[in-house]
Amino acid sequence: MTGSGTVDLRSLIRDIPDFPKPGIVFKDITPLLADAAALRATVDAFVERYRGKVDVVLGIESRGFIFG
Repeated sequence: MTGSGTVDLRSLIRDIPDFPKPGIVFKDITPLLADAAALRATVDAFVERYRGKVDVVLGIESRGFIFG
């Protein structure tokens, strides 16, 4: 999401190369979670995209649970 009055979510996701092992790029969403407007925009985007299409949501780890 970018533009006037919106949040650039991609800018809040950091790449951590070679974590947890060489060749893997870990996507760190900590900066996104620390930004209230970005977190709200992320949740709103999920809701908009999947409204009426999902019966059950499963968050399988701590950060997935936040969005679930």
